Amino acid sequence: MPESPAAFEEEMAEILESFIVESREILERLGQDLLTLEKGIADKEMLNTIFRAVHTLKGTSSFLGLDQMTGLAHRFEDVLNKVRKGELTVTPLRMDVMLEAYDLLRLLLGNIEARKNEHVDLDAILEKLKAAADPAFGSGAESAPVPSTKAAPPKKRSKAEEAEASPSTLEPASSAAPPAEEPRPAEPSADPSPAAKPAADARTADTTIRVDVTRLDALMNLVGELVLGRNRLAQIAFDLGQENEGMPLARELAATSAQIDFVTTELQMAVMKTRMIPVSKVFNRLPRLVRDLMKETGKQVDLQVSGEETELDKTIIEELTDPLVHILRNAVDHGIEVPEVREKAGKPALGTVKVSAEHEGNHIVIRIEDDGKGMDPDRLKAKGVEKGVITEAQAREMSVNEAYNLIFLPGFSMAANVTNISGRGVGMDVVRTNIGRLKGIIEITSGIGKGSVFTIKLPLTLAIIQALLVQSGKETFSVPLGSVLEVVRVRASDITTIHGREVIRLRDAVLPIARLDRVLNVPSGGAGGDWIYVVVVGVAERKLGIIVDGLTGQKEVVIKSMGAYLREVHGIAGSTILGDGRVIMILDIVEFMNLFASMN
Repeated sequence: MPESPAAFEEEMAEILESFIVESREILERLGQDLLTLEKGIADKEMLNTIFRAVHTLKGTSSFLGLDQMTGLAHRFEDVLNKVRKGELTVTPLRMDVMLEAYDLLRLLLGNIEARKNEHVDLDAILEKLKAAADPAFGSGAESAPVPSTKAAPPKKRSKAEEAEASPSTLEPASSAAPPAEEPRPAEPSADPSPAAKPAADARTADTTIRVDVTRLDALMNLVGELVLGRNRLAQIAFDLGQENEGMPLARELAATSAQIDFVTTELQMAVMKTRMIPVSKVFNRLPRLVRDLMKETGKQVDLQVSGEETELDKTIIEELTDPLVHILRNAVDHGIEVPEVREKAGKPALGTVKVSAEHEGNHIVIRIEDDGKGMDPDRLKAKGVEKGVITEAQAREMSVNEAYNLIFLPGFSMAANVTNISGRGVGMDVVRTNIGRLKGIIEITSGIGKGSVFTIKLPLTLAIIQALLVQSGKETFSVPLGSVLEVVRVRASDITTIHGREVIRLRDAVLPIARLDRVLNVPSGGAGGDWIYVVVVGVAERKLGIIVDGLTGQKEVVIKSMGAYLREVHGIAGSTILGDGRVIMILDIVEFMNLFASMN
């Protein structure tokens, strides 16, 4: 096992953490810039930016004794230096090598972040980079073989380069200077006052501060407690106002309560915003994914992204990457046709995939839309029967939307063969699992020959939520409003039974319904009479109607965990305290649906 670098020593922990954070930011931007370079729209300034990013990685990793990253960045830098000087052209083959080097830089950073002192075999990529630095690389054929000669070790660094590897290089890439022996070409027309730039960058840096996420979590927890106190105070002020109407003290208490309510709400929003990060954190990974899929499938795809500035809670962002990646892979592999087929169908050879994000109230809505062949409900049903995930009788009774939702079942796949892209029937199951975990909803609309649209609706945060309070006997339960699609009142005579399950017909669909008291085994108040309230909830692609005895209202509630002793209570996500001091349970809609499905 190789000797641990000095960077992993305890006294270097703070410097290493700074290196990891800044290198992650550099690589994230570098990935986008390399794709821009491949498209042939990079200007001289972007070429310099790309070079400086890799140069900074080389210097900082060298200072920390991370030899593998230093060697790879050094060889990568040689290619980029010749590209920015105009000595090399950006060909598809050379671009493949540079992107492969970029991927390995990310792999090495991941190992460093996990404190894994593992040796990564870089011989092949170092040989490719050495070959790519030759102007004759790939000439005559883009598939020209890469020389198999053993890569020479990195050249000995000059004094100027050693100086650049000092601690002062632990700065963001934007402030890193090019090497002394290769001065950046002067471009007076591009920046009339270059001397003013460092000062501006310093002012920008001074306005930001990095805070550990655990501190934000603790702050959010305190705000949650404050919200509970605010609700309690508001209830007391209301009760006293009712009993002592017109008394000066009651009016003063009401005014103070209103002021605290306002300030608490503002504080809550401010704290929530500190946890918010742009959804571009996820969207920025998609162009590279589409680029690689095009090379594998031979398809032509134009990815159009909008709404990247839309912000979402950090916890949700982290869980969102996998679903978006799987849906996008599905859109390119199954949705978009190959150019020849598209042209025969009267479509342009270039397929289009649109990814957008926008706010709708307390939710964020993400849409992935393609103009491909769409989904055929009959084919989906036939494949479901063939795979054994549904019976022929179930297939006959399925609506169009239910047929679309078959793609979310484990083991379901329309691919004829298993490939590196699809065919194992696990991708869309991951989508359903992750979206359900985030208390989100996913819907599909499609048209044969016109394409498909996947719509994901997610709550902005999972800590403090809007909830619908419902009654079951003497018990009050809280249903997260993000999972509530609508509330309907139906006649008792409208409830029918199919295969032993109670259902109602809601517009054009058959909706299964569950009685809250039976699923959770709590006393019933006897929801009966001629009219019955049904709360229609949805998670991912599933929908369910919940029969309740009554509706109490809508409240903002703070989710509190049940603790170790009650953690295994199924169907309950946590608890909250109402303004009158009562502790009520918050339903976990995913678990509730699973409990209902498991009942005989």
